[in-house]
Amino acid sequence: MSMDPVSEDRFAMIERMADTVLPTRHGTFRMTAYRDDTGEEHVVVSVGIHDDDPVDAPAPLVRVHSECLTGDALGSRRCDCGEQLQHALHLIAQEGRGAVVYVRGHEGRGIGLAEKLRAYELQDAGVDTVDANLRLGHPADARTYDQSAAMLADLGVRSVRLLSSNPAKEQALTGLGITIEERRPLIVPTRPENQRYLETKRERMGHDRDALDEWELLRAGRVPSDGVLADRYGPLVAGGRPEPLVLAQLGQSIDGFIASRTGDAEYVTGDADREHLHRLRALVDAVVVGAATVAADDARLTVRAVPGDNPVRVVLDPRGVLPRDTATLTDGAARTLWVVGPKVAVPDGLADHVEVVRWEDDGPMAPHQVLELLAARGLTRVLVEGGGRLVSAFVEAGAVDRLFLTTAPVLIGDGVPGLRVGGTDRLADALRPAARRWVLGEDVVTEFVLRDGATNAPEGGATGRGWASRPPLRSVGPVPAEDEQVHVVDQDPQGA
Repeated sequence: MSMDPVSEDRFAMIERMADTVLPTRHGTFRMTAYRDDTGEEHVVVSVGIHDDDPVDAPAPLVRVHSECLTGDALGSRRCDCGEQLQHALHLIAQEGRGAVVYVRGHEGRGIGLAEKLRAYELQDAGVDTVDANLRLGHPADARTYDQSAAMLADLGVRSVRLLSSNPAKEQALTGLGITIEERRPLIVPTRPENQRYLETKRERMGHDRDALDEWELLRAGRVPSDGVLADRYGPLVAGGRPEPLVLAQLGQSIDGFIASRTGDAEYVTGDADREHLHRLRALVDAVVVGAATVAADDARLTVRAVPGDNPVRVVLDPRGVLPRDTATLTDGAARTLWVVGPKVAVPDGLADHVEVVRWEDDGPMAPHQVLELLAARGLTRVLVEGGGRLVSAFVEAGAVDRLFLTTAPVLIGDGVPGLRVGGTDRLADALRPAARRWVLGEDVVTEFVLRDGATNAPEGGATGRGWASRPPLRSVGPVPAEDEQVHVVDQDPQGA
């Protein structure tokens, strides 16, 4: 195999030790082990790259990833390494041709694990990541990439599309003879724990600024070129936050319950799912919930876990069961539509942020009519949040474009049901919508695309006429009245 343009000398510094397969949650990869002339061992995790690939094979998507025990193995949020590694594997598996070059000996930008922890001590005292390394007598970045170029050369890879937010990495690999056809920033969410670290990398080490702007771009209706959040939420804003759009979200146990039989729901799903829910809230005009869901845990229905504007809170309460001292009626945090039946006695002196909307009767509320009511007020991007009966009714009526169903690894056995749709006698007739999944901590999110063309405006434009033209998944049923819940309180553990 010709080593041009990477020199034979560089190739001679590494030795291929093993070649095997590695099944992961992202897919099955080829895993190739190497040892360099210092005794350090490295691996390349690849897909679609073969020893007999032709010279003119397409440039693979490649991430050169520096070893980080704290981030990669322990899930530390002081850095973004672990999330970058997992997202790179996801993107490469999705691409079908690419590799993660996992470089050992790069801990702490090449200073070693113990020294990195000493640098953490200095950072705890207020020193930034660059100055911490310098105070310990190390360079700001002591990494070299000759072993990475040699491993790529051994695999026959001469040009790459580089996954990196670090221009210096591109320059180093180019200097070692690797052709960089393009560099794609690798963007993962910013955490409060690593915000200063990432700011320092941008300000003092020349890393791309876009890595911190991904969520703001999405909020503005722009889809970033790459990133975890772009992958998850980009379809919801493609085209500049298109409307109308109806989302539904529910968190439930693996056996299908959102709370125990006593109504205890703290908490079914974890903190990562709560963040996901708050991102959905930030991307819509209004969030719709049943009154019993709000009453169960005094849900605020605001955006707090991430930057974002609060949506209009829409509480469906045909029988007037919402306690008058709930946060939605008293906190002033967001505009609130309190939708009540004609016989409900509304107290005087409600806060200015509350608008009382009278429903035509005190029975169940049909989902399409609820959406028409909201569209008439300019609220066309809607999140149906809970509880289980409410989400199920909207799904059953064919009123939901995308359903985000989070399942937690817990068995409740009996309790408040989560998602339920009409049954079928034959499995061939069961609903099998397009779906994709991702892991949030211990939970798994499944996104169901229930309607194609979700971003097309309904007939009649902003007035909302045309919602009813959307076909139901089964026979259309109304939103259950709150007092139909006989045995248990229908609450949603994610309604906070």
